[in-house]
Amino acid sequence: MTKIKKSDQDELLKIRKEFAAQKKEKKKLAAELIIARKELAFQNKERGKRAAELGIANKELAFQDKEKGKRAAELGIANKELVFQDGEKEKRKIENKELEAFSNSATLASQYARSLIEATLDPLVTIDINGVITDVNEAMMKATDKTRKKLIGTKFTSYFVEVHKAAKVHKEVFSKGFILNFPLTIIDGVLTDVLLSGSTYKDDGGKVLGAVVVARDITDLKKIEKELTEAKTFAELATGIAEVAKEKAEKATQIAEDATHIAEDAVKSKQQFLSNMSHEIRTPMNAIIGFTKVILKTELTAKQKEYLIAIKMSGDALIVLINDILDLAKVDAGKMTFEQVPFKMALSISAMLHLFETKIQEKNLELIKEYDSQIPDVLVGDPVRLHQIILNLVSNAVKFTTKGKITVSVRLLSQDEEKVTIEFAVTDTGIGIPENKIGKIFENFQQASSGTSRLYGGTGLGLAIVKQLVEPQGGSIQVKSKIAEGSTFSFILSFLKTKENAESEANLVELDAEIKNIKVLVVEDIALNQLLMKTLLDDFGFERDIVSNGKIAIEKLLAKSYDIILMDLQMPEMNGFEATEYIRNTLHSKIPIIALTADVTTVDLAKCKAVGMNDYIAKPVDERLLYSKIVGLVKKPALVKLEVDENTISKKSKCIDLDYLIHRTKSNPKLMMEMISLYLEQTPPLILIMKQSLRDKDWQALYSAVHKMIPSFSIMGISVDFENMAKKVQEYASTQQQTDGIPDLVRQLENICAQACKELEIEFNVIKNTPQ
Repeated sequence: MTKIKKSDQDELLKIRKEFAAQKKEKKKLAAELIIARKELAFQNKERGKRAAELGIANKELAFQDKEKGKRAAELGIANKELVFQDGEKEKRKIENKELEAFSNSATLASQYARSLIEATLDPLVTIDINGVITDVNEAMMKATDKTRKKLIGTKFTSYFVEVHKAAKVHKEVFSKGFILNFPLTIIDGVLTDVLLSGSTYKDDGGKVLGAVVVARDITDLKKIEKELTEAKTFAELATGIAEVAKEKAEKATQIAEDATHIAEDAVKSKQQFLSNMSHEIRTPMNAIIGFTKVILKTELTAKQKEYLIAIKMSGDALIVLINDILDLAKVDAGKMTFEQVPFKMALSISAMLHLFETKIQEKNLELIKEYDSQIPDVLVGDPVRLHQIILNLVSNAVKFTTKGKITVSVRLLSQDEEKVTIEFAVTDTGIGIPENKIGKIFENFQQASSGTSRLYGGTGLGLAIVKQLVEPQGGSIQVKSKIAEGSTFSFILSFLKTKENAESEANLVELDAEIKNIKVLVVEDIALNQLLMKTLLDDFGFERDIVSNGKIAIEKLLAKSYDIILMDLQMPEMNGFEATEYIRNTLHSKIPIIALTADVTTVDLAKCKAVGMNDYIAKPVDERLLYSKIVGLVKKPALVKLEVDENTISKKSKCIDLDYLIHRTKSNPKLMMEMISLYLEQTPPLILIMKQSLRDKDWQALYSAVHKMIPSFSIMGISVDFENMAKKVQEYASTQQQTDGIPDLVRQLENICAQACKELEIEFNVIKNTPQ
């Protein structure tokens, strides 16, 4: 027998186990198959049931389809119903809006009715046809001391003393439709007599709904009635008394009229007296001060000069006193007027403060100016009165300050589109004012103490005049002061804004030796003043003729040519106004005329201008001011001549003066030639640029070219008139205003520069060929 290997045995054993497992699995599958067959039989049985149920479901579905048809029909009906309801909703909305509008209208009507009820200050009630209160106003509640809630619903008649009369009112108002002035006494704590008036009110259908009744308080009328009754008792006696009183009143009226005439005559007499006083005092003062100035120019010993200065100072002090008194008289008479003209405030104040520089330096004081840069350049106001105010305040500050400083500040407080409000203040470190005197210093002839006038001088009118100049312009002034520390006077004024240019203020022109050929006709009747004017005009180097009245002046004008007239106003035979009017209207002459007068109270500047005078100067005459005004009015035609004849300058005189150049270079020929050469090199191109920029209207280039030319005028000794002309071109170019005047100015600058170049070429060659 063959022996089986170990590995084969293991394999065989393994196969047997698998076979046993498969057999066991087969039995299990057989059992599961039996179960599956039973399950299949059960499912077949269930399918039969399901088929039966499906038949039933199909029948149910058919029924539901039938029901859906019914529902669709019902839905169609419902949609129609919904459309109908939407239509009804829109109708409701419209009705609601109408109802809301009606409600608002009713509310407004109710508010209107309430406002009408409350409009009257007398007690008012509304009652129904039964006499029951339906509404009341505030006056009724105050009268009865009851609230509206307590009054509404109560009987109307219960609030009056005579109930039966109140019932009669109720009855009558509803029977007649109205009632007027029915007397009753209302129960209001004091039993006030009233007159009842009222009327019914109806609905739209004309049905009476109720009545409105108003109770008017007649307590005052009753009182008046009683007083009238009493008055009648004394009427006859009063008539007699009245007749007597009438006679007295007529006499009193006549006395009052006589007193008024006397007062008016007194005021006129006062004004006439002041006018005459002004003229009579100023006439000799004009000569005293004028001749003192003339003598001071001559060679004098130190002692003589000292005496003459004392005379001049006394004369100036007397003129200040006269001016103060006359200004005060103007204020008292209501003749102080205020101009409204454009002016440059910053320039105006600087020029005014310049007047005090010498005095401040003499006293070793410091003057500080604080000016708000936000203040517009040009404003509209009265610069003369502003000067007068500040001059008085600064003059006081200088007078009462011995050491320290004086500060003048100008500050913008507020502004709008039309005006600015500015605060001016003058602060000093002077003696100060006692507190008990501050309230009186603005009164006439008042000073801080009795010794002030003795120590410092003055009349005590300055501050009174300042106040009278500030307040009529709508301003205010105040003062703060401490003894030994100083004072601050401040005032506030408003000025209008403007886009206009300010008229150029007259600047004092220094005496120019080159200006000699001016012919002046002086019309003055007083011999002393004639002599003074002759002396001044001779000092100026002007030709002059002097006559004593307007009639002779006209004869002189017909026989001879003059450049300007100095015209006194008050003269015999023909005064200054009449003479000027004749010169303008009959002779048709445009010769400049300056008015001269000592009568500063009655001089009418408007009348001076109306008759054709160009300017005005008061006596005593300030020689520098007189010179400036003469030159200012005469030199303009001279510039016109320059335009007409380009060769005039070269024919008459040289336009350059090398004195300044010689002084600056210390007569160094090399340096002089270098500077002249530089001028000849740069000036022609600048002229070309100036002309081209004018043609192109390139204002910036024009401004720049002229700016570069200006310094050379003074270096080469060209007249300051042309320097001012160049500055005017700069001003027009920068503001682009009055550009029509630029071409004439540019042409004149071109002419003078061309002439200067010709003359400098000659000077250059002379210096070059001069042996060193």
